[in-house]
Amino acid sequence: MMNKPSKSYDLYVSLQGNDEWTGCLTEPAEDDTDGPLATLTEARDRVRALKQTGQLPGPITVWIRGGRYSITEPIVFGAEDSGPVTYAAYPGEQAILDGGRRIEHWRLERRGEQEVWVAEIPDVAEGRWYFRQLFVNGERRPRARLPKVGPEPERRQFYWMEDVPGCSLTDSALFDGSDAFRCAPGDIQNWQHLADVEVVVLHYWVEERMPVASFDEETCLVRSSRRSIFRLTDDTAGRFAKYYVDNVFEALSEPGEWYLERDTGRLYYIPMPGETPGSTEVVAPRITQLLKLVGDPDEGRYVEFLRFKGLTLQHTDWYQPPGGRDPTIGHGKPLSTREYAASPQAATHVPGAVYLMGAQYCAVEDCTIRHIGWYGLELADGCRGNRIVGNEIGDLGAGGIKLNGATAAGPRARRTGDNRITDNHVHSGGRVFHSAVGVLLRHTFGNEVAHNHIHDFFYTGISCGWVWGYGENVARDNHLVKNHIHDLGHGWLSDMGGIYTLGVQPGTIIVGNLIHDVEAARYGGWAIYPDEGSSHIVIENNLCYRTSQQPFHQHYGHENIVRNNIFALGRISQVALSRVLSDADRVVLRVDRHVAFTFERNIVVTEGQPLFQGGYAADLRRGGVVSDLNLFWSLSHQPLTICAGNPGQGAPVLTWEEWQALGQDRHSLVADPGFRNVDADDFTLRDDSPALGLGFQPLDLSDVGPRPREKRL
Repeated sequence: MMNKPSKSYDLYVSLQGNDEWTGCLTEPAEDDTDGPLATLTEARDRVRALKQTGQLPGPITVWIRGGRYSITEPIVFGAEDSGPVTYAAYPGEQAILDGGRRIEHWRLERRGEQEVWVAEIPDVAEGRWYFRQLFVNGERRPRARLPKVGPEPERRQFYWMEDVPGCSLTDSALFDGSDAFRCAPGDIQNWQHLADVEVVVLHYWVEERMPVASFDEETCLVRSSRRSIFRLTDDTAGRFAKYYVDNVFEALSEPGEWYLERDTGRLYYIPMPGETPGSTEVVAPRITQLLKLVGDPDEGRYVEFLRFKGLTLQHTDWYQPPGGRDPTIGHGKPLSTREYAASPQAATHVPGAVYLMGAQYCAVEDCTIRHIGWYGLELADGCRGNRIVGNEIGDLGAGGIKLNGATAAGPRARRTGDNRITDNHVHSGGRVFHSAVGVLLRHTFGNEVAHNHIHDFFYTGISCGWVWGYGENVARDNHLVKNHIHDLGHGWLSDMGGIYTLGVQPGTIIVGNLIHDVEAARYGGWAIYPDEGSSHIVIENNLCYRTSQQPFHQHYGHENIVRNNIFALGRISQVALSRVLSDADRVVLRVDRHVAFTFERNIVVTEGQPLFQGGYAADLRRGGVVSDLNLFWSLSHQPLTICAGNPGQGAPVLTWEEWQALGQDRHSLVADPGFRNVDADDFTLRDDSPALGLGFQPLDLSDVGPRPREKRL
């Protein structure tokens, strides 16, 4: 029989606890008649019972003592569990909610010259368990794949498709996907367990994860059980797509690689140097989600005032979610029942390991979310006023933090907004779903995304908005402020930005961010990238440098303000505009003249590349940009130029004087801005900088990225 807890308003959970005890003691009593609870679910149920019987004494804290708590199914909180209740790690102790299981009882075998560890897992052999991730001594280990990844040339890291039946390199539309292709002889074979092999295609801005259904050795024709979302070509390169082959038993050859044989239940692992079975922790995940807060926004029943603080949540698995197409993308093709190999963008169909839906005024603070197969954390429909603050979210199969709610045509109760995403360290993502984003904001408004440190993803850092073009958009009033975003792309995908936006977004600001080192595969490594229809956005006080194309690129939009930024060291040029308004766009916006963005009081530094560049139906000689009161400088001391269109299509290159004759930059300066040390990435201005005379305000980036706990709001 459950005893009433004391009036201390505290409950305790411990690995030494017992779910029959009161939970009011921090540790077991000497006579073992009372003490802490054993599980978080029992603590939840105790609080729920107090609330249902009207005995909730006030705010309650459930303190979780240190240790590793094995989680075999997600811990679910509903509206009936609303607080104010805090679930927190006991002071000075690490409380771990662990979705993994340790693999033990290894025997040693040899494959050729390699020592291989083998473990028998009956649950796998009997069809009750199959896992796709493995973690050894706290590090992710790769499944056996071909070709091997290393410092060798690109051919050694990826294969290339030889042909795609029914696909033209020049005439096929973007969404003309395929479920078949021909490989080069020898790249794919009739391996054992062929149904468990996956072809992972990297092209455009997505990965396509295509399970192999069959292979014809004579024709080299590979068929998949999933159709690609895009045509199987390699971006703009005039060739078919590149790919690697994942989970190949015969490819098991390198230290750190592993393979799980489904029918026998045998796990094979090649140890890293120094690893021994007795001193090595090997963990495989059993579940895909750890924590779920699920309300019912349609009925007005929300999960409210729950706080999770200082917890570690780790070890979840992944599988390819069903579907793949997004009915809100607006490309004119209906949603199909077919299983696609990808989402159109940002791995948006991939859920979060920590999942909130219909949650209001809840918080996840100072937690660690790691070794995850999907997104780390998701705020789904009907989430308002939540705090995601001070967390470390890393080693991710997909992205870090994902927000989404109802579209403009959807029910208002399911709209998501007014959340705080601040002071988080989000890193090492896209390890499975390479197109995932550090922080993804889709149909959501009024969010503060500030002071985060985001790095080491294969695609975009922050993505905001989900309407292509000028349609009605829920995304507005989002503040993207003081984030440090760097080391994105790694040359695997294209069309990415440190910060990426879509659609008309009045009230959205991009202010005070530090963005650098963005490397695309083929095109589109940008620092700030307002894409299709991005309009009415203020972009100021950002430092953006060292990108594979331009630090700033806008692909059509309306009346954005770009001021008081530093854009430097873009490899192709520094500022770009592609596409201006079509006649149809002018009708929608009810305008005759088009200003894509106003560009003023910026510092632009080149190493000889053009300052501005047009392209893709944008000729800068015909307008689209209003530019003045800027400072421009070439570190190479070459004459400044402006490429009016696409350089690859023979666009005219303007001199500085010809640019000014068009009415542009009449009051701007060409002068050394006086940075303290560009070679050391120090863009601080000296006191005598000529930019100050133009009204440029020095950038204060001293507080960019996560702040100390005492300075967070």
